[in-house]
Amino acid sequence: MICVHDRYISNTSNLCRWAFSTYNRDMTKKVFVSRKIPEIGISMLKEKGYEVDVYMKDIVPDQKELIHYLRKKPYDAVLSLLTDKIDSAVFSASPSTKIFANYAMGFDNMDVEEAKNRGISLTNTPGAFADCIAEHAIALIFALTTRLVEGDKYVRAGKYKGWTPMNFIGGDVCGKTLGLIGAGKIGSKVAYHLSKGFGLKVVYYDIKRNEEIEMGSGAIFKETIEEVLKEADIISLHVPLFDATHHLINETRLNMMKPTAYLINTSRGPVVDEVALVEALKNKTIKGAGLDVFEFEPKLAKGLAKLDNVVLTPHIASARESARNEMARMASQNIIDFFEGKEPKNIIK
Repeated sequence: MICVHDRYISNTSNLCRWAFSTYNRDMTKKVFVSRKIPEIGISMLKEKGYEVDVYMKDIVPDQKELIHYLRKKPYDAVLSLLTDKIDSAVFSASPSTKIFANYAMGFDNMDVEEAKNRGISLTNTPGAFADCIAEHAIALIFALTTRLVEGDKYVRAGKYKGWTPMNFIGGDVCGKTLGLIGAGKIGSKVAYHLSKGFGLKVVYYDIKRNEEIEMGSGAIFKETIEEVLKEADIISLHVPLFDATHHLINETRLNMMKPTAYLINTSRGPVVDEVALVEALKNKTIKGAGLDVFEFEPKLAKGLAKLDNVVLTPHIASARESARNEMARMASQNIIDFFEGKEPKNIIK
């Protein structure tokens, strides 16, 4: 009798332990990361005991492949990238996922309204790389005005036979007018460095005035984009991508710019009508352009790559170790906060 009782107790104890372990296993949060990101972010999630799966292929997964992976497990969270289209198809494919944490400053790849309708939280990583993008925008400006890329190609091709006074005559930056379309954190830093370091006059347009940029850089607010385009020698774009900013710079507005002016875009590719830009560069409507983002990314508008008066970089303005680490940290912290019942700092409302 005692043996039977002991066995009953032992079996009951084992059953409880099994149930408890099963419950814990089922309750373990599962996170899918749609591309390899800096280890700091992955480690943060794993240290919390989350089960983390990372898409390890060194290619951008199309939506079909993303959905294929999301259907493998009941993921509680997805750490997504700007190249992932997060919409109703993805939401339906992974109904267990209650938060999508974008590893990006923007969120134009996400269907915000559909997420709200489904009670799904979306977050991003704003401000993590303002310094980096500002530096890159300035680098593009100087690459254009000094004709640095053209000169590099010329030397590498073995064409340099000695100094000549008329070879690769560039343009001035000091004393010129910088025009900002968008005066947030990035635009403000571009204005500060160029006004304080190189004496540029700064004019800007934004949906609202920014007293900080006016105090820090002496920037002058303009009531319309057109006023900025007509006055500035260098136009630098720093706006998010919405319906209202799609093709913000189009054929009509390119024609408003000075024929000696340069256009810089480190924001989002579709902000510029790239086909119209190619024509403007071909026809010398404007002097040149520096692009880190493209309308049809990763493809380029026909003829763009053949032009000498444009500098092209492969979406690397935020490619600094410090910035990418901070983006990973912020995206992971947004997920952690959500799981711990807190409102993520960078929730998209």
